[in-house]
Amino acid sequence: MNEQPPSADPVISPETVVVASPDQVSSDLAGESVILNLKTGTYYGLNSVGNSVWLLIQDPKSVREICEAITQEYEVDLQTCEQDIQVLLVDLLSAQLIEIKA
Repeated sequence: MNEQPPSADPVISPETVVVASPDQVSSDLAGESVILNLKTGTYYGLNSVGNSVWLLIQDPKSVREICEAITQEYEVDLQTCEQDIQVLLVDLLSAQLIEIKA
């Protein structure tokens, strides 16, 4: 069996389930989000598409569920959406604003 060593960066796939961290507060500002990490005191801003994702992940959602909702709301193909959502989620994870659910 060819096992890969554990990675420091979690892999986010279409099946990965994410949820907003409880250690944050956020506010919708004219269709965009401003999020404050309560542990670090760092602010994070999201544009309108990011805001849509943020609203979706207030409850646990898979990346696939997020992409299905975003492709219905915005004119974007599924492959591009998945790539962009994965980048956003890695950023949110590194900012400790989301959690990956097992």
